[in-house]
Amino acid sequence: MSLAGEERKRGILYMLSEKGKVNVNELSQKFDVTTETIRRDLDELEKENKLKKVYGGAVKFAHEIEPAYHEREVSRAEEKRLIGQHAAKLIDDHDVLVIDEGSTAMQIIHCLEGKRELTILVCAIPALTLLIEYQKRGSFDGKIIFIGGEVNAKHLRVSGPIAEKMMEDFYVNKSFISVDGVSLEGGLSGFDYERALFTRKLVRSSETVVVVADSSKIGKRTVAKIADLSDAHYVVSDAGPPAGWEKPLQDMGVTWVP
Repeated sequence: MSLAGEERKRGILYMLSEKGKVNVNELSQKFDVTTETIRRDLDELEKENKLKKVYGGAVKFAHEIEPAYHEREVSRAEEKRLIGQHAAKLIDDHDVLVIDEGSTAMQIIHCLEGKRELTILVCAIPALTLLIEYQKRGSFDGKIIFIGGEVNAKHLRVSGPIAEKMMEDFYVNKSFISVDGVSLEGGLSGFDYERALFTRKLVRSSETVVVVADSSKIGKRTVAKIADLSDAHYVVSDAGPPAGWEKPLQDMGVTWVP
């Protein structure tokens, strides 16, 4: 599909997230394409399990659940690798930063070689393991701080009151947070309420907030709100923002990368 087609599909998902239902004729007029083109878009999005077609349009799925960590790790792996490379360019020597759990944020760790005297806080067991391995090899120069808390075995992360309390003792230059939804009106959101509370704490403890999210999360709103989009300073994704987002992002002071 062309770039214009991908942007149109992201626009459809954004409208679906905001309204819960979309109409073929309405979409045809909005994007200035034929109804046949819109129906093909909806067919493709349904095959990707991003919506459910109904007569005359489509609706969003009633319930979504967060995939287990090993499932997220292999999903859209190339896009996440590129996001990790772009996000790592925002890290400077001597930074104190927190890297949120999530398969996208995890990719940042692979791109830290050459960065000097970093202090990194992590809340995910895979991230901790990888940093320790790089430190043992001599390819990571810095301190590692593991945020304690209740362990979620399915998602290999910690969260909850203990983790939130620990974050109150830290201020960081930059936080790199993973989210499940990025929406103009709905802001930054996630599937899990407890994790959303903890991620909100990361946002409030940071001078600079960097959101890492592949394009499947853009224009999407999930159940638990983390923060407003205006609370972020950067959004790093594998594609540009949806059509019509440039002015609102500029007004919010949010920079889209790349």
